[in-house]
Amino acid sequence: MDLVNHQFRLAARPTGMVGREHFDYVEEPLPELEDGQVLVKIDYISLDPAMRGWMAEGRSYVPPVQIGEVMRAATAGEILGSKSDKLVVGDKVSGWLGVQEYAVCDAGAVFKVDADTVSLSKYVGALGMPGMTAYFGLLEIGAPKEGETVVVSGAAGAVGSLVGQIAKLKGCRVVGIAGGPEKCGWIVDELGFDAAIDYKGEDVGQALRKHCPEGIDVYFDNVGGEILDAALARLARGARVVICGAISQYNNLENMRGPSNYMSLLVNRARMEGFVVIDYMGRMAEAMGDMGAWIAEGKLIAREDFVEGFDSFPDALAKLFAGENVGKLVLALGGD
Repeated sequence: MDLVNHQFRLAARPTGMVGREHFDYVEEPLPELEDGQVLVKIDYISLDPAMRGWMAEGRSYVPPVQIGEVMRAATAGEILGSKSDKLVVGDKVSGWLGVQEYAVCDAGAVFKVDADTVSLSKYVGALGMPGMTAYFGLLEIGAPKEGETVVVSGAAGAVGSLVGQIAKLKGCRVVGIAGGPEKCGWIVDELGFDAAIDYKGEDVGQALRKHCPEGIDVYFDNVGGEILDAALARLARGARVVICGAISQYNNLENMRGPSNYMSLLVNRARMEGFVVIDYMGRMAEAMGDMGAWIAEGKLIAREDFVEGFDSFPDALAKLFAGENVGKLVLALGGD
């Protein structure tokens, strides 16, 4: 099988907004399979805020992508060739194969998934890193109790939209913070949030006082900056603040804004804790079982925002940081 592969490799480290100039578009033939290896046709590539951090040089929870390396990304696709007894042609798989059309890798680098019950694309979304992040971040770090008030920022995004729905399944009152009437309407009307705050059109602090009269018991933060400060000012006694991300600051690495209302943690005997989903790798089956069942039963909506075409990757990634997507942003190369 004479296939030509295309890849996006990191060409330069961005200091501001990420763009096409930060990547090299490379074409090269695929190598021959060796024993124990498989050939994967990639159908879906996950576009995540964490990718911006992986492009930066410096200490983090994973090493940065090196200049000249294929851009790191979670993927899902189909086995086209196999020299392994673990996987056969036609199997659907997921793994961290990067921004490329095909991958030749050891069979152990991917895992077989059930794409009959749940669509393959969900394995880079609700059943991939974003879903696992929502599940463990809320349930393990946030530890919500029935009747508590949960507030989530970035509520119309891949992680936030799932956090709010899981909190509702656990009997909580949920307030989402999102940008614009369309997103706010979606999380209330379709996802079942109790209230939404439009940070583009409302004073977030005033809106939190209105919608959280008894304070915030769990705040799940995806954005950082001013919205984090507004939430800290409204904490209830014993609140838990989950630091998942800070997308408002990812393109401002030289002057990143930290929280100024942190004394609220002391006054309210509250806790603020960061977490990284890779710490829960040993429990992925548990989370995927619950999330998959909720999706199959119609209890959880996992909306996807598809961008078509491999060569559109840099522009699609920029769309993520402009806040233009609703739900999980996925680059679709052709699949189920």
